[in-house]
Parts: sequence; C-alpha cells; structure tokens
Amino acid sequence: MMQRIVDQIKDLASYKDLVEQLENHSQVESLGLNRAVRIPMLTALQESTQRPILLIVDNSRNALALMDDLALFHPDSDRYYFPEPTSLFYEKAPWGENTRHKRILTLARLASKLIPGFSKSDKAPIVVAPIRAIMAKILPRRDFVKAAQLIKTGKKLDPIKFSENLHKIGYISTSTVVIPGQFTRRGGLIDIWPPADNLPSRIDFFGDEVDGLRHFDPATQKSVGKHDRLLIPPAREFILNSKAMEKDEEFDWSEFHIPILHPAPTSLLEYLPKDTIILTDDKLELREMIDNLEEQAVSMRTDHLAAADFSDDYPIPYLTLPEIMDGISQFQNLELGPSGLVSKTNLALSFSPERRFGGQLPDLIDYLKTIVNSGSYVKIVSRQSPRLIQLWKDNIHDLDQVSPEFVQGNLSEGFILSEDRKPHLHLLTDGEMFGWERPQPRQQHRLQSETPESGFIEFEDNDLLVHIDHGIGRYKGLVSREMEGSQQEYIFVEYAAGDQLF
Repeated sequence: MMQRIVDQIKDLASYKDLVEQLENHSQVESLGLNRAVRIPMLTALQESTQRPILLIVDNSRNALALMDDLALFHPDSDRYYFPEPTSLFYEKAPWGENTRHKRILTLARLASKLIPGFSKSDKAPIVVAPIRAIMAKILPRRDFVKAAQLIKTGKKLDPIKFSENLHKIGYISTSTVVIPGQFTRRGGLIDIWPPADNLPSRIDFFGDEVDGLRHFDPATQKSVGKHDRLLIPPAREFILNSKAMEKDEEFDWSEFHIPILHPAPTSLLEYLPKDTIILTDDKLELREMIDNLEEQAVSMRTDHLAAADFSDDYPIPYLTLPEIMDGISQFQNLELGPSGLVSKTNLALSFSPERRFGGQLPDLIDYLKTIVNSGSYVKIVSRQSPRLIQLWKDNIHDLDQVSPEFVQGNLSEGFILSEDRKPHLHLLTDGEMFGWERPQPRQQHRLQSETPESGFIEFEDNDLLVHIDHGIGRYKGLVSREMEGSQQEYIFVEYAAGDQLF
C-alpha cells in the first residue's frame, strides 16, 4: 500500500550512503528528519538491513501514534508495542492486564531464540517503546528463559507439579480462565492463558503425559483448534522464589516487588539481539524526559519513606540516565531527529513539509491537479478517502487525467520527497488537507467570547464543509428548527443522495 514511498526512499543516494555506514558500523550523525518521515525511514532501514529495530520515543502517546503509522507503512512486519508501567515508580500497585500482556508478548518474542525447541520467526522484530518503559527494571533475561516452559504433545509432565510451577511464575488459579495470566485444573485438564498468546489453551493429560493441546474461546469455553506445542512464559515480570512461596497465599505480590525478588534486575535492553539497531527520536529530548522522571521518582520515594510505606533500603526500581545511555551505547544506534537542525544532512534535505489547506477544498483540488500534471506521484491517506475520490471525480472532466492514489487510513502528517530539489513524490494526510490531527483525549474548553455563528459567518450557499464525523458536504445556510419545545438555529449541511445534517 505504501511500498512505493519506501522504495523511493531506498533509491536516494544519501539513503544508500546511510545504509553503507550502518553496515560498516561507522559513526552516523543525527539525521534531522521531520517526524512524518521517521516511520517510512524505519521501514526502509529494516527492509535494507533485515535487522531487529528498537525505536525509543518520549511518551506513550507518540509511541502509539507511531505504531499506527508503522501498521500502514510496514503491515507485514513483526512489530511490538512495549508499554510503560501503569503505576509510577515506587507506587505499590500491580500493572494493568493489557500492559502486562503486551510487555510479556514482547519479552517472549525477543527471548524466543534462547528457548530450546521453540519455533523461530524468520522476520526481525520491531519494538516501539516510550522511554519510561525502558527505564523500568524487570527480571533478568536468564531468569525469564529458565522459567519459560515449552509443552508438546507426548511430553511427560506431572500435572500437580506443573500447577505449582505456574503459581511460581505468576499465573493465578481461577475456576474459569477468561483473561491472560490465569489457569485452572480440572481432573485431567489444565486450562491456561499465557500472556503472549491471543487465545488460551486446554492441555489434555493422559496420566502424566500431554495427550493434546487445543485453543479455546474464553467467551464460550469451546475448543477452536488443535496445536502441537505451547510456550508458557512467566505471566508477570517477576518469579517467586522458595522464600516468597512460603508467604501467606493471600500476600499480594506485584511488580512493585521486582527489585526485591530479583536483586540484579535489568531492562528491555538486555533482551535485545546483539545486532539490534536502536533508533531514537531526539536524544536531548530523551535525556530531559529521563531527568524529569527521575526527579519525580525521587520525590515519590521521599513521600513514601515519610509514610513508612517501605524501608529506606528498598532498591531503586528504574535505570538511571547513565545506565540507560550506557545500555544504548552497547548497540548500533541512530538519532532520527531532531528536526530543524541548523546543518541538515543530505538525507533530511530530500524531504520538506507538505502544503496545508485548512479545509479549503477548492484550493486542494487545484493543487492536486497542478502536481499530478507536473508528473509527480501523489498519495493521499485519509479517513475520508471515499468522499475525496468522489470530490476528485466531480471536479475532473478529462477522462485521461491522471489521478492521485487514495488510501483509507490515518497518518500523523505528510511530506514532499524531492530528488535534485525537484518535487517527485507527495504524501498528503488529513492533517494537511483539513487541519485534523489524531483524536486526543477530550479536554474542557475555555468559554469563548465570540458569537456562536462567528465560525461560519463567511460561508456561502453550496460551499463545501467538512464535518469531523460525517465528512464532506455542502453548506445550505441556517435554518430554524424546534427541538423539545425550543426554537434553535442550525447549520444545514447536505450530503450525497439527499442526506441532510442539522
């Protein structure tokens, strides 16, 4: 879908120089790329190098946005989102189920090559993580690998000892398995949902032998397919030792206890294959973020110590700035930004921001006609693609007119890719065309002093309007309607086939 853009990047001479530098393990300067270019660049780099990639960003919001972009540019990739903990450092609270699921899924994938008998993927993984997810200390990789168990049909396995071990590695015994991290034993059956799997599995025993493995639907508890092997990694990022197992069964072990249960905890960086390329958005920005997080953590520690929530010998549950930077330096790393460098690289100079239209659709159509007729390749990614296609057809009367390529989807922003300073490829998104951005959490707006009609007072009959939910329609003026006994003024917007919106 977006492969032509990626291939165009790979054809750039400056990009080929970059790949050669990476292959020779040469020092590479910051690229200074705009944010819009970073995921297509990541896609190109992995296709060229076939190496694992870790992309570290400043926060979860940007990480999730980049994951969406990655799904569009590199849909067949083996990609993982490694989320940050749902609790703050020093906060005595368990991590959320979805967070645990995604983190364990990532750890299991990265450690899979070290687990004997487990099938290996041919694709190099891509991991996107906010910096706080990298800072959080977790159990050492050797402990994770040692605790992981591969179950195969025909294997000798004592169901009782197996159940005891599941509790040790973080699984919770329940009457019915409905969420990841749970298991239940009923006679010769054990149901279990490893956090790294999309569905739970039912293990059939014949005495002390695994007789069969079946996935089942947690909603109906009915089997949905057989399989011959099952990897059972730890359900949490800690493992209970014998001393911990002796505690009261009601004791609430959580990720808060990782530094206590594992005296030498580590981070995601230890799980990475040695040939991983670590990409960062902006190293200076990351340093500032780590400093802020450390400052917040130190303040929380002081408050918790004053409240006697834990003793003063409680270990630091995160990696410090020097530890993070030292860990990153063990790998080949590349800074994609920061954008706006005074002395931009040749590669960055090949990209420029796309023109913005703020919903002025006639101007957009005129612009598209001009750049298409100039021979440029135009790709439009929009949540309103069907309506834009119709709008283009309504305004094009030459049947031989070359058309932009429309894609239904959502990207952060677009760009212009030029070779020899000549526009060659245009990528436009809703951001450029309508001024839309990704949906953000709703915030309470301040009251404005403008009159209600001030936002549309300049519109004329039949002007094209864009509604954020309903898309492109024609303005038909103001109409008066009575609703629940109250007379109100409404904007009248007309859509195709006579559909009306007030």
